[in-house]
Amino acid sequence: MKQQEIQTVRALRLKGYGEYAKHVSPEHWGVLKTSLLSDNDIKNNARIFVAEEDGVIVGSVVLFPASTQAYDWTDDVQEFPEIRMLSVDPDIRGKGIGRALVVHCLELAKATGSEQIGLHTASFMTKASALYESMGFQRVPERDLEPMNDGIVVKGYQLNLLT
Repeated sequence: MKQQEIQTVRALRLKGYGEYAKHVSPEHWGVLKTSLLSDNDIKNNARIFVAEEDGVIVGSVVLFPASTQAYDWTDDVQEFPEIRMLSVDPDIRGKGIGRALVVHCLELAKATGSEQIGLHTASFMTKASALYESMGFQRVPERDLEPMNDGIVVKGYQLNLLT
């Protein structure tokens, strides 16, 4: 991503995640929305990658390096890279854009010597969970989070990059 594209990426995130507003309370949606718009994605040496179609950004993902704080609401850090905020324009989903963005992150993590990579996805994001599981990510329940103590679990996943 070019620095001047950050507002476009954030607007796309809101569009992509907007469908989930009906699955959570207004308070939970407010926290998720704040996270999607946070500056955390341009700190900590995180890298944002975009997918373009006909010169228009249609997808994005953030790759946080190991040993960095990937979430605003916790001081926890992972010992491996973390994929966050995968978003694809809902109007063109189903073309493999999300998968391609995740594959790019996997390749970069491997190239930098990482043995594992992780991510989190909310329990109501069933299509995202299906994508990650189809790519070989394994559930790691001990990495689950419940940031708002409202029953909505953010499920932890990991992928061994050595196999």
